[in-house]
Amino acid sequence: KNVNSINGLIKEFEEFVVYESNFIINDSIVALKHIATGKYLSSIDNFHYTTGSNTQLVFVGSPEPGPNSLWRIKFNKELATYNDTFITLQHIKSKKSLGLYYGYNKVRTVYGYHKSPVTEHTEVSCNDINNIREYSRWSEIWKFNHSKLQNHQGYLKSNDIINLSIKKTYDNNTDVFLRSHDVHFTIGENKFQEVVCHNERL
Repeated sequence: KNVNSINGLIKEFEEFVVYESNFIINDSIVALKHIATGKYLSSIDNFHYTTGSNTQLVFVGSPEPGPNSLWRIKFNKELATYNDTFITLQHIKSKKSLGLYYGYNKVRTVYGYHKSPVTEHTEVSCNDINNIREYSRWSEIWKFNHSKLQNHQGYLKSNDIINLSIKKTYDNNTDVFLRSHDVHFTIGENKFQEVVCHNERL
């Protein structure tokens, strides 16, 4: 009887450890998969858009996670709870954060939020808040929600399917969602799947 109890206790502990290990904690390194195409959110250090803001591009890349698709997730507590936790996502290789750039383009001919290369939704890029251009602004605070359950409670875990949104602070605080689709743009001989923000219904 004692052996059975100990075995039962060990099994319960193992299940608890597995359950605990699924939680995303502050400063975790994560990869974000785009469900529709099965590819990972990516960026390349110092590889910039040739349109829009000319900042470091963001795209949906390989169907396997790699060095360009790793992000450090940060928030101000140990575990991220649904509905009341805001996060930042820092690209590991470039140490730049995912967000929206508001300001002049490189040649100072356009000012504001910039348009994505193909669909002309809001451009998403990577930047360093300490290294933006004069008279420019940078937003990098994201909110996450469960993709199916609007009022889902609990903690963010590995393999959760979520929607990410961000406020366009300089556009009436409009909430826009991180999106991708099977639309591509080219820079030189390189082809990239576009990542954008927009507020159209899911």
